[in-house]
Amino acid sequence: MWDYPRPPRIEESHRRIRVIFDGIVIADSTRAKRILETSHPPVYYIPCEDIRMDMMTESSHRSFCEWKGAASYYSIRTQSRAVKDAAWCYQFLNLAPDPAYATIKDHLAFYPSRVDACFVDEEKVEAQAGDFYGGWITKEIVGPFKGESGTWGW
Repeated sequence: MWDYPRPPRIEESHRRIRVIFDGIVIADSTRAKRILETSHPPVYYIPCEDIRMDMMTESSHRSFCEWKGAASYYSIRTQSRAVKDAAWCYQFLNLAPDPAYATIKDHLAFYPSRVDACFVDEEKVEAQAGDFYGGWITKEIVGPFKGESGTWGW
């Protein structure tokens, strides 16, 4: 992944991407977009049509990516559990992401560390360290990765 591009590149992914929270399949898709960025594990953006949006609530948290633009965040709530800012998207205040990333409009990316499990096909992913990037680490991804202590300025 050190040969991943900068600025980030979007790829179509036809792999099965799933997100589980509180024993419920929150997302299940074979139509995700995968973003590759230097020093980061891939991040999967799942179409809202493949997400249980009835369990997602937009939060007040915001951030900004120099490439993709303004991000808004979503929390998950089930009958028995809730987690704040578990996913993010680039369509803040109904604005589309930067035109170069327009294909991720109406897609959410989930932090693997904030849900019970995320899967790429049948492989359970490992969460990227730290609380900022949200990358999905699988056995085919080789580090080191940003996110560990002392890696902010790489």
